[in-house]
Amino acid sequence: MLEIKWIRNNPDEFKKAMIKRGEASAQQAENAKIIAEAGVDSNDRAAVLQAFLNNFSRVVIEKIQPLEKLDEQRRQAIFDAESLKAERNTVSKEVGRRKANKEPADDLLAGMKEVADKIKELEKKVENIDQTMNDLLMTIPNVPSPATPVGHDETANLEVHKYGTPKDFAFAPKDHVDLGANLGILDFERAGKLTGTRFSVLMGQGARLERALINFMLDVHTQKHGYKEVLPPFMVNSNSLRGTGQLPKFEQDLFKLQGFDYYLIPTAEVPVTNLYAGEILKESDLTLSLTAYTPCFRSEAGSYGRDTRGLIRQHQFDKVELVKFCKPEDSYSELEKLLSDAEQILKLLDLPFRTVALSTGDLGFSAAKTYDIEVWLPSQKCFREISSCSNFEDFQARRAQIRFKGNDPKSKPSLVHTLNGSGLAVGRTWLAIVENYQDENGRIFIPEVLRPYLGGATHIEPEK
Repeated sequence: MLEIKWIRNNPDEFKKAMIKRGEASAQQAENAKIIAEAGVDSNDRAAVLQAFLNNFSRVVIEKIQPLEKLDEQRRQAIFDAESLKAERNTVSKEVGRRKANKEPADDLLAGMKEVADKIKELEKKVENIDQTMNDLLMTIPNVPSPATPVGHDETANLEVHKYGTPKDFAFAPKDHVDLGANLGILDFERAGKLTGTRFSVLMGQGARLERALINFMLDVHTQKHGYKEVLPPFMVNSNSLRGTGQLPKFEQDLFKLQGFDYYLIPTAEVPVTNLYAGEILKESDLTLSLTAYTPCFRSEAGSYGRDTRGLIRQHQFDKVELVKFCKPEDSYSELEKLLSDAEQILKLLDLPFRTVALSTGDLGFSAAKTYDIEVWLPSQKCFREISSCSNFEDFQARRAQIRFKGNDPKSKPSLVHTLNGSGLAVGRTWLAIVENYQDENGRIFIPEVLRPYLGGATHIEPEK
């Protein structure tokens, strides 16, 4: 959540940041509506973009105007209350003087009651304004870092580097769906019978490969990268989701338990970050690095018709998460370390990948800067996201009230900076291995680093 004081003192910077974020991030239907209203050819990119910018500028103004008005009303109410309190103090002294001199003070006492009632009304007004402002601030995304590339959508993402070279197969590579079905390790039909679409069942060596990847990732991050392992609940309350920014804006993407204030977690980021909600950490404990394996649950609202085949976009999937709490001056160097830790998993598995810096138009709601790691998939002949590594600066910490304090008794608590990234999405790593390590007979060779987790097996082939 952004600080109202910063918005008040930097209105132009705030508006520019919001426009950068929203250059072309509206839903397709909204874009089409804007284009139609602007009367421009959809092929005229510059005109379309300008039409959207004009619209988004209007949206920003519509959002900031009530915020500015509420802030002004709040400050006025506080000023009026403080003035009345000062008046009450002056009158109280006069009442005391009169009583000491045995003079009547009924007229002053009657007026003081009226003043007290007005003070209560103003304090209640401030309380209501605070709640309204807080609700509005909860809907405003983070300000992009100056290091974030400016652009309207994912086409403006900036490639940072690549690792490895995609294999040149001497045959037409199959996708993981066909390979998994032929090997008897991946079953979507039975998953559909059990639950529905966008669910899967892993069988035999397929299930064992998933478990091996989870253990391998956790071992690397805890034993080599210095993270502490956490096993959090897989359900959280609404306060936790507000703390990390999923609520209120993204409620449609969540699965809620009927009759409870519990939601299935969309990512381990939520419970792990909120471990310290409302707490003051010791400065000497920072940077604090945590890792967690959890299943993740997402409704995939708005993704109708996208990635309907295979494991790319499931309602339930496994993920190993990396979370950091650090001092503000360390957060961008820690982001680079976190990114390197996530990339190292793919390097050890010898899977080709590239890393891109997301543009302002492709940035997540809570993030100030994000890197996406994209792994090569032979069946699609392209790179697909396998991890997002983000610095949220103090955006989440302000919402969840996570602070730190030095040993000096005179020092005041400050907000930490939070970071997180997938280290990695397990299902997408699974399918990347299956596709990149296939042979012409449909067998899957096991990356050498995973063989100890699979009893020394060197490949997966159909069960006899």
